[in-house]
Amino acid sequence: MKDNNTFTSVFALGGLGEVGKNMYVIEHKDEIIIIDAGVMFPEDDLLGIDYVIQDVTYLKQNEDKIKALVITHGHEDHIGGITFLLQSVKVPVIYAPQIAHDLIQKKLVEKNMPTDLLQVYNKDTVLKFKNFEIEFITTTHSIPDSFAIVVRTPNGVIVHTGDFKFDLTPIGPMADIHKMARLGDEGVKLLLGESTNSLTPGFSASESVVDEALGDVFVKEQTSRIILATFASNIYRIKHIVETCRENNRKIITFGRSMENAKDIALKNGLIKDATIFIEPSEAKNLKKNEICILCTGSQGEPLAALSRIAAGTHKQVKLMPDDVIIFSSNPIPGNRASVNHVINKLYLQGVKVYTNENNESLHTSGHAKAGELEWMLRLIKPEYFMPIHGEYRMLKQHTELAQECGMPKDHTFVCENGDVIIMDNEGCHRGKRVQAATVYVDGSRIGEIGNIVLKDRQLMSKDGVLITILNIDKRRHELMIKPNITTRGFVLVNENAELIKTIEDKTAEIVTNSLKNRYNITDLKNQLILELNMFISEKTGRRPMILPVIMEIEK
Repeated sequence: MKDNNTFTSVFALGGLGEVGKNMYVIEHKDEIIIIDAGVMFPEDDLLGIDYVIQDVTYLKQNEDKIKALVITHGHEDHIGGITFLLQSVKVPVIYAPQIAHDLIQKKLVEKNMPTDLLQVYNKDTVLKFKNFEIEFITTTHSIPDSFAIVVRTPNGVIVHTGDFKFDLTPIGPMADIHKMARLGDEGVKLLLGESTNSLTPGFSASESVVDEALGDVFVKEQTSRIILATFASNIYRIKHIVETCRENNRKIITFGRSMENAKDIALKNGLIKDATIFIEPSEAKNLKKNEICILCTGSQGEPLAALSRIAAGTHKQVKLMPDDVIIFSSNPIPGNRASVNHVINKLYLQGVKVYTNENNESLHTSGHAKAGELEWMLRLIKPEYFMPIHGEYRMLKQHTELAQECGMPKDHTFVCENGDVIIMDNEGCHRGKRVQAATVYVDGSRIGEIGNIVLKDRQLMSKDGVLITILNIDKRRHELMIKPNITTRGFVLVNENAELIKTIEDKTAEIVTNSLKNRYNITDLKNQLILELNMFISEKTGRRPMILPVIMEIEK
């Protein structure tokens, strides 16, 4: 597939400098292949934002070039943005492994979007396009059907690792190390390697270690009801929980929509074979407490998830009992630790026993490769050039240092930002001209309508509240008809701060009266009120509420 007259472009629209919203693009002449379309969940300061997604302006502008969206695996940071992408850009086909296919299909059905563009691939599939040939390598991750993607281009082979780890005693299939090594011997031009755990030395623990630890807890706590929270997408973990419950004569009740979806997909694909182990909540009254395991969402402290409501005592179907045992088979993802600790504290206040990864580190293991495994991947693939992906800047930087420790020249590694373009041609790999790659916020059904100014206003309101001034102005005589009315929300309690409110009313009247002496317009008057009241209130209280003047001109 050699073509020395043209170049191949590689860039990210999401996934660099952040953990989430992964989307990578490979372009050659008139063809574009997109790898993954994920979301990122908002940090606490993104008030009112539901999801953070990619800016797909470049894809809109080059829509006719798009040949396929190829999915590495079924986690939300890789598939959660598909419905948003399809609202903006026409994608002719989506190739996904079976589990990811089923998860995406559910999303499309929920949004009343067509599902006929979905196609399933497996480890033996080869996709051929005019400029590209795509193959797949089985990898080990915390969700079944995870793959690395091999893209053969006219300017060399690109390998995208997807999310992976090397687990020599996995619950699912082994990573295809032999295929990786063969590719390395054949020659790989550019490796795109995930970097999530690059800062952690050594090798990640095997999933079988977690299975053993969970089994030990079930035996130790055999007289209690067990409530277990884990990632719904970790279907291998759920599979083992089912087997452990069967061995310990427990039935399972699931709570949480994503957990229900995971159970259904696992049953459909034969990963869980016995559906009779699952019961409805109403059936629990016929069982002893030590014959029940409640499997639920909420391992990340999500306020509306099942475990958070159980901890708060607001769950309609589950009330905690003093000898209940709660197991967190997960680690808090970045940004969620405070929320998780909040739920754990509530559980302790209820007097129940809680197992977490802090008091039993074998209850969870990461699905992402640590530094030793990343070096192993580099040694197997032996790329000529390297671009770390999927991670915050410090993770990407550390991954390039690992590559250099493995013998790669420093000028053959690229720490990029979203939108930075790597050009592959007959001279090697080098940086090209950037493409647009901003951040887009989703607020309910609104995509991209919420910008930084709106977010700043929301942050201001959340911190210092809102102050509304209502003014009635005699349009003919240019004077206030009645004294200003001041209303606040989140600033001060009006009833308890009457003197302060009166002072603000008097200051408002003064500003308006001075402004009305001259020729005025509504916009200038509002701006003057905001400017002067901001300074006045800040001097009086040290706070800066958002000021919203409401002015009504009345003709008598």
